[in-house]
Amino acid sequence: MGKGIVIADSGPIFSLAAIDKLRLLNKIFDDVKIPLAVWNEISLNDNKPFHSEIANFFRDRIVTIKGFNDLTFIMDYGESESVILYKELSADFLLLDDKKARLVAENFGVKCVGTIGILSIAKELGLIDSLKPLFETLIKMKRFYSINLLNTILRKYDENKINN
Repeated sequence: MGKGIVIADSGPIFSLAAIDKLRLLNKIFDDVKIPLAVWNEISLNDNKPFHSEIANFFRDRIVTIKGFNDLTFIMDYGESESVILYKELSADFLLLDDKKARLVAENFGVKCVGTIGILSIAKELGLIDSLKPLFETLIKMKRFYSINLLNTILRKYDENKINN
């Protein structure tokens, strides 16, 4: 993985911001873009934690889709515009955590990666030392990931598991 263009959905943006790891996207990819619908989602409530960090990171990365959004009947607005922007820009990856949306996107031939995948890549590239504290913070911040998945990843890197 790595290099190329990634289109980001709001869920992973909030998760990466919660653990202060948005900048990993700049180190793993050549370019990071978001559709206007995702910008609207992430900038909607400026009282949210990490709002200014998120706004500053994405302010100059917003792209308006050219085509009509005909996917809103099967995915939310941000997810659907992300898939369309992925296609329009011939992006390399779509950063998306939502399981249902990911299945739909993959059915359209979209290469997806999630927050946990980004953190695993960062670990492999030596950009982060330890995953467990990051995973624990995600759980504490009520970002929802499967404990089994997190523990599987931790085992892969010889880190202690998270206790439920």
